[in-house]
Amino acid sequence: MEKSNFVDQIRIFCRSGHGGAGSRHFMRNKFTALGGPDGGDGGRGGHIILRGNRNLWTLLHLRYFKNVLAENGESGSGNNKTGRFGKDIILEVPLGTVARDEETGKQEIEILEDGQEVIWMPGGKGGLGNSHFATPTNQAPEHAQPGLPGEEAWKVLELKVLADVGLVGFPNAGKSTLLSVITAAKPKIADYAFTTITPNLGIVEYRDGKSFCIADLPGIIEGAAEGKGLGHRFLRHIERNPILLFLIPADSDNHRREFDILVNELEQYNSDLMHKQFIIAISKSDLLDQELMDAISNELPKEYPHLFISAVAQKGLTELKDLLWKELNTTRE
Repeated sequence: MEKSNFVDQIRIFCRSGHGGAGSRHFMRNKFTALGGPDGGDGGRGGHIILRGNRNLWTLLHLRYFKNVLAENGESGSGNNKTGRFGKDIILEVPLGTVARDEETGKQEIEILEDGQEVIWMPGGKGGLGNSHFATPTNQAPEHAQPGLPGEEAWKVLELKVLADVGLVGFPNAGKSTLLSVITAAKPKIADYAFTTITPNLGIVEYRDGKSFCIADLPGIIEGAAEGKGLGHRFLRHIERNPILLFLIPADSDNHRREFDILVNELEQYNSDLMHKQFIIAISKSDLLDQELMDAISNELPKEYPHLFISAVAQKGLTELKDLLWKELNTTRE
């Protein structure tokens, strides 16, 4: 299998910087033999920060960052000088990235906007110098605080593709062909299963300069929610799509059963997906006459809109774009 440049999950060890120690210092110069405390505070340790970048589509650039170690803060010094803060580390990630703690699995951050910055792991606070502890009864305190330690843990970054429409279907349903025809995307297309092994994104140009984003997701098979086929590795990308376009080939043995299997796999993975808008498209419909189309229409569930398309014959594609745009705007409202 060829090595993919699409990386949607990485595991990294992160440690934010330790805070610098406060200074235990007393003023001493040629004019002052026994001056008071003037120890400065320690500097804060460096943060680890996540920043959204709309120009990134994968976590590939972070693949080789096995250890992310922020700089420690410097200790304070005399004359009430605060130590230098540790340098922050900023990790730029694509929109749709979720940060989790590996041990607990808890979601900590979700990056959805360009330029959005969130402190993922704060640096340790610097300790106070002894000048803070002077009192009328203790004018020469010997005490200064040590800096607080930073945080460290194994973390996981996951990318969930942000797209308006997700293409859902069995392998070889024609998803990649459809994407290549209605967008400028050039996914790999072949006549064998699992040609698509990573999500592909494309922009559909609509009327009057309008556009929307569509994602071709790797094919789902029965048992995908339990890990069969490509498993649920890519099912998480569907969570971001407000509309799911189910692509069922015209030459399927049982169109309704194929749709039911796909819906069941999504429900087994995440029942919240059932609240999304479903649209059914029968692909390769240039193989059908009107009688067969009527028969297939009678099989399909009445509660979801459906239409017949053929990417190769350029059939029904304008109607498909119109329907998707209409449903997208209804969903947004």
